[in-house]
Order: sequence, then structure tokens, then C-alpha cells
Amino acid sequence: MTSLIAIANADAGTSDDAAVDEVVAALGEGADVELVRTSSPDDLAEALAQHPDVDGVVVLGGDGSLHAVVQAMRDAGRLGEVVVGLVPLGTGNDFAATLGLPDGHVEAARIVVAGRTRAIDVVVDGRDTVVVNAAHIGIGAEAAAAARPWKKALGPVGYAVGAALTGLKGLTTPGARLRITVDGKTLTRKEPVIQVAIGNGRYVGGGAPLLPRADPSDGLIDVSVSYTESPRRRIAYAFSVRRGEHHRRDDVVYLRGTEIDVRGDALRCTSDGELTEASPRYSWRIEPAAMTMYVP
Repeated sequence: MTSLIAIANADAGTSDDAAVDEVVAALGEGADVELVRTSSPDDLAEALAQHPDVDGVVVLGGDGSLHAVVQAMRDAGRLGEVVVGLVPLGTGNDFAATLGLPDGHVEAARIVVAGRTRAIDVVVDGRDTVVVNAAHIGIGAEAAAAARPWKKALGPVGYAVGAALTGLKGLTTPGARLRITVDGKTLTRKEPVIQVAIGNGRYVGGGAPLLPRADPSDGLIDVSVSYTESPRRRIAYAFSVRRGEHHRRDDVVYLRGTEIDVRGDALRCTSDGELTEASPRYSWRIEPAAMTMYVP
């Protein structure tokens, strides 16, 4: 029988306990499964070390949880050896949407039990950190930085304040001067850049198709560069992102490659939902078919 460990967040609230129990029960219908709760990278490393012969690791959570597990498995040298499953229980389940996983947690668990797999690429940045879903620099990351104190201080109400700040800052933040190179070829446009997005998954922020043509198994990183400058065009850009149509705009360059290098003004980056400090340089490369995942 297939052996699995199910990884759940030890810091999650008790409201998630029933869902976790239901997932474990569904996994147990066709596999030998053990639930492990973790709260840190050290916990993940220990869990993997204690299960050296497991067939699959199933993530019970969202994009952040998946990122943490994939990073831990890669650090342990086991990413290519153990199949990864995903049961979307997080607030952001964007990569699950790219994979076509069902929203229902029991239904997603049964996808794992069914045992169908697919080779999935992994993006790795210049710090040797994985990007499972997507990363972006520019107005989105800057707005997230401005909203973060409000979200932390006010809880749920802070998200509304954060959303308002995001919209305002997105209209007023000046574009950056960047040199963007994809597979050794530098983009020739000279206008200021308001956003560079790269990734393996199509969606960010709970369903916005920022990289609408991304295929996590094609061996390529999708890249979207927006040169939109005026407030009016930025508003139109934002609406087109929600519809997944921005890649057709004349002020957006959309392409694919295996190595991306961005240099210029120091900017923050949001990578798999985590905000980094500002840096004048970012780079990413693809590792084709670096992991295998359970899929519908």
C-alpha cells in the first residue's frame, strides 16, 4: 500500500481540525497515512528525516504551505524522489487552481488516492529559494508592503484598509528603470516598468490570472512586464489582469524563457506570497520536471 505523510500547519485554528480529520480519513481509504503537524522549517526537516521511505508527502494548506514543503524537500535532496500531493486548505490556493484541483478538501484528497501523477517544473531564484507558483516585483509588492502594518494591526478590518492602500499606491508609485534579460536577450523597451511577474502558476492573490498562459510542465518560466504609466492606463491594466487579458495590451510584454535576470532600481518582491526586502537585482531559472505531483 502507498505510504503517505500528511503535513498540516500546527498553528492553524481549531476550526481547521475537522477538515484535517476528514482529509486524513479520505487519504486512509487507499493509503497508509500519518498526520504530521509542523510550524517551522526545522519541523519540516525533522518530519522528512523521520520518514525516509515514504512514497508521498501531502500538503494540507495553501500556496505558502506548499512552498515551505517543496523547499524542505529540495533542501533534503528528496524532491525528485517523493510524490507531492496538495489538498487546498489555505487562504490562497492559487497553484491548486492551476493544477485543476477541486475546491473541496475531501475531493482533493481522493485525487491523491487515485494516484495519477504529473511532472512539475520548479522555479529557483538567485538565493536558491524555490518559487512554486509566482513572484512579482513592482507596484503589487510595493503596495503589499504599504498595507502590511494595517493588516497586522487591524486583523480582518485591516485587509479592507490594505486593499484601499494597494489601489492608491498602485496609481501613484512611479515606474522603475530596469534592465530585463530573458535567456540572454535584453528587452529593448525603455519606458519605466511598473511590474515584472514571473512564474509557473497562472494565478495570484486568490484567483487573479497574472500569468494566464503559464503551464507548470512546459519547462519554461512565463514572464509578464508592464510598462503602463498613466493612472488611467493603470486602472485599465488592473481590470485587464482580473480578466486575464493584460498580456494582449500594447504596454505589456509577455514571453517565456528558462533564465530571467532583472537589474536596476531597488524593488521589493512578492514570492509565493512572501514579501522580501528591496533589491536592485533578481534572477530566476527553471528546473524542468523537478518534482512529481498528484493531479486530476
